[in-house]
Amino acid sequence: MLKIAIQAKGRLNEDTLQLLADSGITTSGGHRKLISHAKGFPMDVLYLRDDDIPQAVNMGVADIGIVGLNEVEEKALGVDVVMKLGFSSCRISLAVPREANYDGLQWFSGKRIATSYPKILRKFFEEKGIQADIHEIAGSVEVAPAVGMADAIFDIVSSGGTLIQNGLVEVETVMSSEAVLIASPNLSADKKSDIEKLKFRFSSIIDSRGLKYVLMNLPKSCIDEAVAILPGMKSPTLLPLADENWYSLHVVIREDELWEKIELLKRLGAEDILVLTLENIIR
Repeated sequence: MLKIAIQAKGRLNEDTLQLLADSGITTSGGHRKLISHAKGFPMDVLYLRDDDIPQAVNMGVADIGIVGLNEVEEKALGVDVVMKLGFSSCRISLAVPREANYDGLQWFSGKRIATSYPKILRKFFEEKGIQADIHEIAGSVEVAPAVGMADAIFDIVSSGGTLIQNGLVEVETVMSSEAVLIASPNLSADKKSDIEKLKFRFSSIIDSRGLKYVLMNLPKSCIDEAVAILPGMKSPTLLPLADENWYSLHVVIREDELWEKIELLKRLGAEDILVLTLENIIR
């Protein structure tokens, strides 16, 4: 039976539990419980701090874990990133006070930088040939310049709102991060097989996100033009209706292209258009 480590609380916890639920896996645990047994898949769930998850997987306390790629890179432990999960996206960036006369990366030379990710920043500065005083602090990194603890910060950025509130400006993105599935490199064949089954479920959910299933009725004379607009996953599905001059067309469309495609189809004569949400795509 697999043991998976996930964040005990926070946005990553919520996104992870949603992915598990969409994959037919439920758990009754939460931030008040250390471990629980999952339903729908042979797996125990461990609830940990996000920065403890890479270590737990490395030590074999957990077989796999879901955690931000930034934590994996910062801990630099012997774990394998086996799948990117496409949620909890953020970036790790350098930010300076709004009034700073920033003129490029060399600005950081000789400066004190506050961060919770000293290894990532140290590696970046070494690659760029910058000598700076990296000051590691836990939590509230964004207030460090205001209270005189640092000249700048290196921290997670999502929307950038927290930086603005603290009078800071993002000037350099060092890495992009998202949730990833990590695994111990020393697992049995049975556990590796279970991980592949779990990845298969996750892929079916992730692949369906951002897609819509669209059905419509279309004049027979417009089929070739419609197919040119809608190639579909392989090609659109066409079904003849009782009226020999009409067909039913079924197709999967990316959500960001949906309304543009529908407008084009309506101009061709498409009617009775239904847009449905996809739950899974099994490839």
